[in-house]
Amino acid sequence: MDYNIWNSPDRTEITLSGRMTFADHEKFRDIIALFDGPQGHQMVFDLSALDFVDSSGLGMFIIARDTALKRNLDFSLKGAQGDVKRLITVAKFHKMFTIVE
Repeated sequence: MDYNIWNSPDRTEITLSGRMTFADHEKFRDIIALFDGPQGHQMVFDLSALDFVDSSGLGMFIIARDTALKRNLDFSLKGAQGDVKRLITVAKFHKMFTIVE
């Protein structure tokens, strides 16, 4: 998995690309460490360039959401395509996350 981060005063967008697996756990911890900002700051994961995510990757999204909630940040996922979108749907993430198309 690769990632790029874009920051503005009210929003941080993290674009994930490639394959997201258990092997990316350390990289993901580095991303989570960046979760900062005033109450209501938007943390958005852009999944439009993500080709694959395994169950560990789904768990990492839950950790990210929980971290955002603890820090009073807004959290959402956007742009999932293909197999990633199907897995997010099967896992019923739309019930746990804000999903932006």
